[in-house]
Amino acid sequence: MTRLTAAARGTAARIDAATPAHRDRAVDALRAFAVAGVVLGHWLVTALVADGRTLRAASPLQHLPWLAPVSWAFQTLAVFFLVGGHVATRSYASARERGVPYRRWLHARLARLFGPVVAVLGLWTVVTLTLLLSDAEYATVRTLVKLALSPMWFLLVFAALTAATPLVARLHPLWPLAVVLHVDVLRFGFGSPGGLGWLNLAAGWLVPYTLGAAWTRGELESRRPGWVLLGGGTAATAALVAWAGYPAAMVGVPGAEVSNLNPPTLAAVTFGLAQCGLALLLRDRLRRAMRRPLAWAAVALVNLSAMTVFLWHQTALMATTAALLPAGPLPGLHTVPDGLGWAAARLPWLIVFALALAVCGAAFRTWEQGGGRRRRARPSRVVRAHRPMTERTPHV
Repeated sequence: MTRLTAAARGTAARIDAATPAHRDRAVDALRAFAVAGVVLGHWLVTALVADGRTLRAASPLQHLPWLAPVSWAFQTLAVFFLVGGHVATRSYASARERGVPYRRWLHARLARLFGPVVAVLGLWTVVTLTLLLSDAEYATVRTLVKLALSPMWFLLVFAALTAATPLVARLHPLWPLAVVLHVDVLRFGFGSPGGLGWLNLAAGWLVPYTLGAAWTRGELESRRPGWVLLGGGTAATAALVAWAGYPAAMVGVPGAEVSNLNPPTLAAVTFGLAQCGLALLLRDRLRRAMRRPLAWAAVALVNLSAMTVFLWHQTALMATTAALLPAGPLPGLHTVPDGLGWAAARLPWLIVFALALAVCGAAFRTWEQGGGRRRRARPSRVVRAHRPMTERTPHV
């Protein structure tokens, strides 16, 4: 055993020992899986093609639509909202038990959510002004800024649902699902204005969020709800794609007439139900797997920097692409994603993107902790228990 391996095992053992025995590690594992899915999905289906002096966004799904199943594996936002709803409703119930006012509870949660955003906005304000003053192509600037700030829509929706937690904590998921269904019927069946679809931005993600609240209430503890969600969601999604004309890709595809994600469609929501069902069925296996110190340490580290990873992964992709432009059009990085050769060439670049993301994480991770000496002195949230509803859990 090398020293490096021994050090990694020692660190993992310390993280494992510092984690309370009653912490539900499956929650952290599902969150880490959701974040990793979003990041890898974007890195695989987002390409910046060099066209003269202009960089434009492209996707292999434009040229290889039969690769749509790839998006099924990496479109994991529903799992994130499932976990988010579960954690938020538990946290709010615990705050009420301890007499913490709603305003203070919400402020604490939103501060953790939006603290790292300041660094992203600050850097990209400087980058945007620099590019415009240097006479860069406006189309290039627009493409870069749009990609860099695209994660923000998620934060706004998640923040809105977090703020509404006291109102939606007991809402049945069928109600927002019914809203999505009626909006899609009006849009696609009766030709209503496309803007109506943006109602689904809240209603669509409210479905898994309220499932998370049902998890907190103990209504999803048996395996039956998981099988119902997995089977029903899979069947409904297959029917919508096969017979109702919904796109097979569960992510946005540049130039596509209809996107399943922007805004969410009924197909995206039913697909999310299937994912949530699978997540619920895997909880026991994940709890057993997370008893292994190395596996738990990896999940804990992802959760430590979840916001940093989520906010900076597109910047890492763009920084790599732009920095290597002088080297000429590199396969899998600057070239048109129009064949399996591009897909094969893309895979090694994932390692480079990950290294660039690590640099961003090292530079900006203090913002994840809120910045400042006082905030950094606090114990890590990685090994802090989710507060139970009936007792106060100390930090460790």
